[in-house]
Amino acid sequence: MLTKLKKFIMNQQKVSSLHINHMYSCRTTVILKGLISQVFLRRNYSSLPGVTENDVKSLRSIINPSISKIRNIGIMAHIDAGKTTTTERILYYSGYIRSLGDVDDGDTVTDFMAQERERGITIQSAAVTFDWKGYRVNLIDTPGHVDFTLEVERCLRVLDGAVAVFDASAGVEAQTLTVWRQADKHHVPRICFLNKMDKTGASFNYAVDSIREKLKTKPLLLQLPIGEAKSFKGLVDVVTMEKVMWNTHTSNHDDGKHFVREPLTELKDPELLKEAKEARNALIEQIADLDDEFADLVLGEFIENFDLLPPEKLHPAIRKVTVAQRAVPVLCGSALKNKGIQPLLDAVTMYLPSPDERSNEFLERISRLLLPFADQHIEIPSLTAGNIALTVGLKQTSTGDTIVSSKSSALAAARRARRNEGKMHKHNMEPGSLLLAGVEIPEPVFFCTIEPPSVAKQPELDRALNCLQREDPSLKVRLDPDSGQTILCGMGELHIEIINDRIKREYGVETFLGPLQIAYRETILNSAHATDTLDRTLGEKRHLVTVDVEVRPCAREKSEVIPVIEYAENIREELLQEFQEAIENGIRNAYLQGPLLGFPIQDVAVTLCSLTLHPGTSTTMVSACVSRCVQKALKKADKQVLEPFMNLEVTVTGDYLSSVLADLAQRRGSIQEIQSRQDNRVVVGSVPLAEMMGYSTVLRTLSSGTATFALELSNYQAMNLQDQNALLNRRSGLA
Repeated sequence: MLTKLKKFIMNQQKVSSLHINHMYSCRTTVILKGLISQVFLRRNYSSLPGVTENDVKSLRSIINPSISKIRNIGIMAHIDAGKTTTTERILYYSGYIRSLGDVDDGDTVTDFMAQERERGITIQSAAVTFDWKGYRVNLIDTPGHVDFTLEVERCLRVLDGAVAVFDASAGVEAQTLTVWRQADKHHVPRICFLNKMDKTGASFNYAVDSIREKLKTKPLLLQLPIGEAKSFKGLVDVVTMEKVMWNTHTSNHDDGKHFVREPLTELKDPELLKEAKEARNALIEQIADLDDEFADLVLGEFIENFDLLPPEKLHPAIRKVTVAQRAVPVLCGSALKNKGIQPLLDAVTMYLPSPDERSNEFLERISRLLLPFADQHIEIPSLTAGNIALTVGLKQTSTGDTIVSSKSSALAAARRARRNEGKMHKHNMEPGSLLLAGVEIPEPVFFCTIEPPSVAKQPELDRALNCLQREDPSLKVRLDPDSGQTILCGMGELHIEIINDRIKREYGVETFLGPLQIAYRETILNSAHATDTLDRTLGEKRHLVTVDVEVRPCAREKSEVIPVIEYAENIREELLQEFQEAIENGIRNAYLQGPLLGFPIQDVAVTLCSLTLHPGTSTTMVSACVSRCVQKALKKADKQVLEPFMNLEVTVTGDYLSSVLADLAQRRGSIQEIQSRQDNRVVVGSVPLAEMMGYSTVLRTLSSGTATFALELSNYQAMNLQDQNALLNRRSGLA
């Protein structure tokens, strides 16, 4: 229900985006979303104070309706499906920009970072606010590249609804599956928009089938295309039984503002009318299967002739099953060719939920507020529940924080929530969920060293990295204990490249990156025991502790670097009460560096068998002894290096399929299946991440630039002995 916070830089001020949420009392709610510093190229998107432009709406003119007429939505998709182009058309038709920007030209509203405009991709989510037919819409354009999955995660976590954009020639793609799973996780109702219906190879039926089969959902066909690929010229509204055609003969040529709706008739469009009737009947039957109340209506009044069921009865039923996430409406169009966007906006307002229909409630009060429009903002005096705003300052906040004025106000909100417990049960909501959990941050899979040009610049680099980590939790920075070098850990080659570029542009620090390396993990193959004693005298106080631990392999469904900690029965309860935190801190510290290569430990259980203490021994000494003892036990066991394996999807024409398969075989790739997608072949498999360095260049060469690929972390698997020994030799400098 909430939307993602952005931090903008304007007039030397950094601002953070907040969401004002629904409330139980008359106070409002504010929840922090994320902190994102920006350097942008300026473009005047709207009539700000002092500017007179009759054809573009001012941000100050945005309506402030009741909460039921607010929509907080995200645009999500696989990379290059057309999210940003769709967002650009939405802003144009709603009247907030004068001309249509283009991703290839680098002049879209929401891709305002220099790195985004140079590469033609979305890197960080951007918020815009506009109105449409009496509704206020707060929209977030999210990235589609796998390296920036966390950006999508922290947006979907707090959105009320989402528009999933698909390339109609490709259907469901690799990153589509990822963002769809994220939306499922956060229970976000969705609308599907089949974009690029004008593209060669576009197929409405193929795209719908892929949604049904791969996403395991029920698509509700609210529109049918009139033509496909080069012949695409409009669509049929199945609900109203109207033909929607865009006028390309106006003075503005094909800007898409002008279109006509006309009823389908037997005289003009007999075949189209027949197809639309069949689709409408199927839609009615489908919704009746999902909603008993609607089924009673249909069976009671319209059983003889579904044609008599008016759109006014059908719209609420579609909305009901959409908000309940029993099905997803499917619409179509071409954002690039300016077709289908206005009906999409209508669907957003009709079928996606308002903030008060979602179940995150909390209390808060905030001071200065600003209204976002990508890289511009204006100050506003107040904001009602369910909206997005910016605030200035918040220097200590980070992504996932819930902002409260005091601890007492949080406790008071929880007490009020318990009193309303019966009301919340209908949302399956517990009082503890009022404080939103932090986002689930994936572990980095790449790392490299990063150095400033001189020692004098190290503090500036440290400050830049601290700021970037706060706004991007998927970025990890650590200090190598042996070399003293700063280590940068990220989600992929592009992620680290973007971070390095931002440090240079935004913070003015020239940096040098070391070779990109893989983030391996380590585990053990058998059990091992160890005992260790730490005996220190500090001043007149003696600290003496003896620890006995056992380590053993522990297979888990989800591989994690969080230790499984167990205690022997002979460990006294009073001892645990005093020293449990110190013991577990010691075990976690030992987990950070494995005995082979110093990578984190995974899938190992640690049992504390005995603990003997001299009276007065400090918790710090206990923690240090436990950590050293666990490391000693790990060294005694047989050890194994684990390497990250990636889910791989390569889309290639049949002419180059054999070359791609031969290359993947050399990369230790495992092919699971080869799918057909129109005229292309989709190779689905898994491959070690270490074998995929520089793969994009190789794939371009193999396919003459026609193939594309997507990677997503699958799991960590044991390396075979030969590869492990080769890796150990390389790391020790012997190879």
